[in-house]
Amino acid sequence: MADEAEVDAELAAALAATEGMEGMEGLEHDDIEALEAMQAAAGLEAGDVPAEEEEEEDDDGVEVEDHLKEGIDGSLRLKRLLSRDEDEAQPGKKKRKVGSIPAAVLNKMKKILLKWGLTDDVVVRHVLEQQSLEELDELDNTNYAPDKFNMWKSPAELLARFVQEMKERKMPGGAQTDCVAAFKFKFKLDMEADKKLRALTHKELRFVMDNYTTESNLDELITEAETFEPEDENATEWAVPTTPGASTMSRFARLELIDPLADCAVFGDANLTFALKLAAHRKALGHVGRVIATTFEDLPTLRERYPEIDDSIKILEDHYAEVYHCVDCTRIAIDGRFKGMENTLGAVYYNFPHSGAVQGFFDGHPVVNWRHENLMRLFFRALRNFMKPGGVVKVASNMGAVGVRYSYIVGGAIENEFIHSETMQFLEWHLHRYGRSYGDKRDAYKRPDAKNNESYNAQRAEADMVYCFKYAPTGATLGPQPVRLPPTLTTLKNCTDGPFKNMFGTAKDNLAATLHKRFVTEVSGTHVG
Repeated sequence: MADEAEVDAELAAALAATEGMEGMEGLEHDDIEALEAMQAAAGLEAGDVPAEEEEEEDDDGVEVEDHLKEGIDGSLRLKRLLSRDEDEAQPGKKKRKVGSIPAAVLNKMKKILLKWGLTDDVVVRHVLEQQSLEELDELDNTNYAPDKFNMWKSPAELLARFVQEMKERKMPGGAQTDCVAAFKFKFKLDMEADKKLRALTHKELRFVMDNYTTESNLDELITEAETFEPEDENATEWAVPTTPGASTMSRFARLELIDPLADCAVFGDANLTFALKLAAHRKALGHVGRVIATTFEDLPTLRERYPEIDDSIKILEDHYAEVYHCVDCTRIAIDGRFKGMENTLGAVYYNFPHSGAVQGFFDGHPVVNWRHENLMRLFFRALRNFMKPGGVVKVASNMGAVGVRYSYIVGGAIENEFIHSETMQFLEWHLHRYGRSYGDKRDAYKRPDAKNNESYNAQRAEADMVYCFKYAPTGATLGPQPVRLPPTLTTLKNCTDGPFKNMFGTAKDNLAATLHKRFVTEVSGTHVG
């Protein structure tokens, strides 16, 4: 963990040089030429944004089998995007390629920035660069303008939240959604179809959901479902076939009736208490599939935070579970411990994902929030090669979380062919009573309590949800994984939010360089914080 300690020390030293770390006050600007001047200082033409490397640089020195490349491409591309600043800072080193923003998008951005009087706010520009022309048109038509005089949040943070909420209005909500409501939303069915689906038995509803397509006639499929007889009536999924469909399928999710033969994996389980509960659950049900428990930290760090960790590992191994440390769930394609596990996972769990706090910034700020969105996108892309078709993925999160928003979870899943099947309340889940922890340094003095969960009180428990997905690959080749662009080093140096608020000159440049170094370290698979 040498990189982690070095970055922590540098970041702490830089932060100690200023006061008012939580300030989020924005800037006031009125000169559009300043925007282009900042671009020129960064070595970019007007409208240029970072793009991918040349083809020969795509592997970034990492060896990966051809069939696994799609699972790691986004992560490597993100690292290269961050590395472009280091290339520009070294005289004589070949600069990485950039691509241009389309002229129509650039013109729309300039119009919006001029209208708002924020033409030289590079962080606001960074937010607008992430949007498509259609999204910029929608934003322009709303007549929205970020509050430049807000006492708590900067214009960039307000803008990022607004554009995300615009997108979320077109997605399923973050609250509880049963299987019929999720199915109805996916296929844009009306209330009459909803009524018909809710009247079906368990066997009929499962048949309809498994076979319905956009070309299907719902009434004909329901008629076919009434006479359908499963090949294996003893299979778990066809149990209690005549009970009400919607409520029975919901019980399947809550009781964790997963494939007994398939392996399952738990990611980001800091103190391994969830893995313990899952292993005991599978053993009680007579499952023969493996339980693979993983942590992001290394074992020495875990021993510092959780004195009981060795006992937990022993119990897991007594349950024939496997425990892996230093696992980055976005980079399992290049983790040798997962070699040969392609198409074997029938269930995957990731509870309360988070990319780590950055001191001085709120989780929703665009300078740091891109890490949370990319975490979910890269997580689901990495899983594609290891999931069995029909396998389930469950991600627990608070519906009001501003770091990993629910829309990042649902959106990242859908774009990687994981169907959103249901959202259930965390407290209704059979596996919810485990010793939830913070997953960072706070766990050294805030001890987990599996019985009362008194250690974790940062969010309202009744707002915690479990977002459930089913892997349904179509066989189509997916394009490169979209990633949310990180801020450039120039953007960080010109940021006036959070810890940068009262900093100037060399101190500010040093903090920007330290934060940038932390981002590079994180996307390389090393946790900081």
